[in-house]
Amino acid sequence: MTVPAIEADAVGKRFGRRAAWALRDCSFRLPAGRVCAVVGPNGAGKSTLLAITAGLLAPTEGTVAVLGTDPATARPRVGFVDQDKPLYPQLTVAETLRMGADLNPGRWDADTAQRVVAGGDLDPRKRIRALSGGQRTRVALALALGKRPELLLLDEPMADLDPLARHELMGTLMGQAAAHGTTIVMSSHVVAELEDSCDHLLLIGGGRVRLAGEIDDLLAAHTRVSAPAGTELAPHDVVESRTTGRQLSALVRPAGPLPGDWRTGAPSLEELVLSYLRNPGAPAPAPAPETTEAAA
Repeated sequence: MTVPAIEADAVGKRFGRRAAWALRDCSFRLPAGRVCAVVGPNGAGKSTLLAITAGLLAPTEGTVAVLGTDPATARPRVGFVDQDKPLYPQLTVAETLRMGADLNPGRWDADTAQRVVAGGDLDPRKRIRALSGGQRTRVALALALGKRPELLLLDEPMADLDPLARHELMGTLMGQAAAHGTTIVMSSHVVAELEDSCDHLLLIGGGRVRLAGEIDDLLAAHTRVSAPAGTELAPHDVVESRTTGRQLSALVRPAGPLPGDWRTGAPSLEELVLSYLRNPGAPAPAPAPETTEAAA
């Protein structure tokens, strides 16, 4: 069986012995070659999880394997763009790319890095400190992609970019995944930003993995239903339900055939995510074999 890109077992992290847990009991398995959306509200633990995976933080409890080994050993094969985009402000754009080449001998893809930078019409002689937030994001992505990583971790990568730049760079990322089989993990609290590009989902809420798996499988396992108020939803698993006047609307995981007089429809990814986040006690579906596995 192919080695998973990331395999976490009961990972927890807190910053200080009396602090609240930023992550707790996070277990999942991400197969290689996927484009994974890590979604959840601000403060859910997304950045902490990515930093642990990148080897920048050590978990307080549990273990995580990256590309079949520990995060520190895997680091040369991993690219990471932090949401703060830390770069050396005194260097120029050209010097920053030369630094990337020097730090990644034998792996550096100069053409890709230059193409990402050129797409923003950046002056290579301009210093990093003189760039806008979106321009610094472009340079950081150029460094990460130039490394030609097997696993690319992106923490809120598109927040500083305008819509046109987001569309262009998302196309570049998808091309990287298709051409080289790169596993890409992107965090965001904006589901619509990732819905058309990702095939895998990791939903984090309150520091725990709430939902994980192939997006198509997760959507197929859930159904939106409308029925008269007071309708009994058992034996189906109810993620969310609300009654407005005489109408009951719900998101369920069917346990069998649904009554013919119920109106049904497929949920969108955003509807699925919001329903689980609004209802922390909603039961998560059992993981499918050989796909992402999650326990919360």
